[in-house]
Amino acid sequence: QVQLVESGGGLVQAGDSLRLSCAASGRTFSSNKVGWFRRAPGKEREFVAGILSSGNTYYADSVKGRFTISKDNAKNMVYLQMNRLTPEDTAVYYCAAATTDSRAYENWGQGTQVTVSS
Repeated sequence: QVQLVESGGGLVQAGDSLRLSCAASGRTFSSNKVGWFRRAPGKEREFVAGILSSGNTYYADSVKGRFTISKDNAKNMVYLQMNRLTPEDTAVYYCAAATTDSRAYENWGQGTQVTVSS
């Protein structure tokens, strides 16, 4: 079991940037698939970005070109760099991990709030 703790959320203006962090404990991240999801008010949780054990990344179309996911295996950290934020990015952002690339995400953090004002 891996424990995940997100940080870095906050209130920003449209066009600003934020970097979210996800710290893992209990198991190394190196072989895990890790992703970021978000839930906006009144909406279902949606996938934002993911990174495989190989380092390959994939993104939702809505954030492609603006968000970047990265992983530091030595520090057991995963980051989500968010640029050119818009009010539509307002949501609670969650970090999630799976033990292998082929498994579903099975460990989740508590989330961090990101609010983008217009």
